[in-house]
Amino acid sequence: MASNRRGVGMSAFSNSAISADQYARHGQTLRSNHAEALANQLSVFQAALHNFSLTHAKDIRQNPQFRAEFARMCHAIGVDPLAGSNVKGSAGASGKTGSVWAKMLGSSVNDFYFELAVRVVEVCRETRAENGGMIAVSEMRKRIEKGRGIIGGGIDVTDDDIERALESLVPLGGGFKIVPLGSSRFIRSVPKELNLDQSTVLEVMQILGHVTVSMLQANLGWERARAIAVIDDLVADSLVWVDSQADETEYWSPAAMHDG
Repeated sequence: MASNRRGVGMSAFSNSAISADQYARHGQTLRSNHAEALANQLSVFQAALHNFSLTHAKDIRQNPQFRAEFARMCHAIGVDPLAGSNVKGSAGASGKTGSVWAKMLGSSVNDFYFELAVRVVEVCRETRAENGGMIAVSEMRKRIEKGRGIIGGGIDVTDDDIERALESLVPLGGGFKIVPLGSSRFIRSVPKELNLDQSTVLEVMQILGHVTVSMLQANLGWERARAIAVIDDLVADSLVWVDSQADETEYWSPAAMHDG
């Protein structure tokens, strides 16, 4: 009786091992088939997206609303037209690398945002002396649309276009960054980070138009020395203008003035 029980136990163990191996092989087959199906779907999708971008290249470049909808569509399906500009293994015969999505979408989308990024950089440089390297995104849009301070005339863009163009500059490490202040968004083109006190004062300037040392004391509960120190830092960085004609010296933000 004992030997029979041992025989049954060994047989069950052997059958279990065989079943586990069969399940593993079946699972591998399912994963392989699934991966192949996904690869085929991606190939069809890439071809469709490429054809769409070529067919509507003119609309993508010239129509801000159409371009915004196209960008939202890409975002919804997890596609970043500006991503992967230096993907390992994407070098062609010339040895140069290119964006995976640029090859898929054609050059029109990438070219538009890169050209816009160049214009954004030019406007930032042109206006740095007057705003200290902080310019409202809305003011940037107006200048680009009017062709102010840049060569080549104006083009129709949206705030979203400008922010996407700035994203294309991130790999270059140029120090350009979107900074939210109150209800508006600003482009900071200087590497200096704003501390909390400086950001607070700039937000107050955006709401009230200007500030004085006594206003900061009364509204923020700061000591006079703290208010003066923050103002002096902003003045030193050319982020505010000084008006000494009033009874008490007033400090104005040129970026907020243009934004208004």
